[in-house]
Amino acid sequence: MDKSQKKQKVALSSVAASFLLTAMKLVVGIMTGSIGIISEAAHSALDFGAAGLTLFAVRMSDKPADNKHHYGHAKVESVSALIETGLLVVTSAWIIYVSIERLMAGSTEIEVTWYAIAIMIISIIVDFSRSRALKKVAKETNSQALEADALHFSSDILSSAVVLAGLFFVRMGITWADAAAGIAVALLVGWAAFKLGKKTIDILIDAAPEGLSERIEEIAMTVDGVVTIDKLRVKPTGPQVFVEMVVSVNRTLSVEKVQQICTNIEQKVREDFPVADFTINTKPIALNNETIAERVHVIGLNHNLHAHNISTNLTDKNKHITFDVEIDHQLTIKQAHDTVNALEEELHREFDGELDICIHIDPLRNDEHSTTSLPSEEERLVRDIIVSVAQNIESVQDVHDIHIRKNDKQKLFITLHCSFNDEVLLEEVHSLTSRLEGAIYQSLPDAYRVIIHAEPLFA
Repeated sequence: MDKSQKKQKVALSSVAASFLLTAMKLVVGIMTGSIGIISEAAHSALDFGAAGLTLFAVRMSDKPADNKHHYGHAKVESVSALIETGLLVVTSAWIIYVSIERLMAGSTEIEVTWYAIAIMIISIIVDFSRSRALKKVAKETNSQALEADALHFSSDILSSAVVLAGLFFVRMGITWADAAAGIAVALLVGWAAFKLGKKTIDILIDAAPEGLSERIEEIAMTVDGVVTIDKLRVKPTGPQVFVEMVVSVNRTLSVEKVQQICTNIEQKVREDFPVADFTINTKPIALNNETIAERVHVIGLNHNLHAHNISTNLTDKNKHITFDVEIDHQLTIKQAHDTVNALEEELHREFDGELDICIHIDPLRNDEHSTTSLPSEEERLVRDIIVSVAQNIESVQDVHDIHIRKNDKQKLFITLHCSFNDEVLLEEVHSLTSRLEGAIYQSLPDAYRVIIHAEPLFA
């Protein structure tokens, strides 16, 4: 049985129990003339109406969100609880009025019979049973309507006990005890109405449950990558809450990494709270420990430019920063320069003090060409030239996987692998492959693109 079925089943049983208790108390109250029992009948009648509202509310609240109700229908439970509160207040006022009227009148004939006492004992037993069942399901489903219904039955236990005590006092000759018991019941009902009303109004005006925001923030701060929580809003809707959050993250992180941080926050919070919907906005911030290279790289990305080979020279007053950027090779030099100039202006705003910047522009190619293979004799000749050129460069241990293609303009497209000893530094490898690339261009004038992949000798 799912949660929705549990809620509806226990709510339906409460309707039946409330109706039975109301009928029995009303009959016995009229027969005995006890204002205490009649007030209890009115209280049970209120419970019957409240139980009916609860049954309607739990059925409505489980409906999913739609185009008109974006946050679902869960607040129907809160509305029903508010109506119950109003009924409780009216009932309390009526009971107090009738009880005071009897006290001022002097004496009233009340017949204390065995069935009057029996009905109050039965009422206590039924109320105790329903209260336990409702509290259990309310806790399992986090249902405000069922919690309100359980509160009604819990208050009934105490009020029935007060009426029962009043009957015993009447039997001992203290006739005003029945009216006093009625007033006591009314005050208990009023107190229950106050607590229920306060909680219901808080839900309806979107007041966040006490301590919930602090707990969600505490959980979010345990997630790796979260720097601060800048804003947190919690909107309760019955058994669930909607959460809106703004999280500060390191601006150097990739979009995928930021998305993973948001996912981790949502998963951790859901482990503690039944969150209906989670909206997380992220704010990139600069951390104090960012390197100059990281700052240049991030600002470059903001301009859709990939900055690499970043080098920094620091003096007492100046920073000298050099790096390469790739720009669409189909742009004119004027267009490319304007693009780089905008990046340079933002870098001057980013860094304090004197700043010298020199940017090398690399053409970024995204061409697609149809290529064909070379005749076998021509391909063998080109291979021999490549191997011969590589042998003249120190530390290049082996050249292999050579692929040679020719485009529609009869220009050569060459890819190859070359090996180095494991201990050679990457910076030196890059310098050597650049030399090899230049030597191949020099030896093969028809080459328009040479791509060299470096790897360890025994990879």
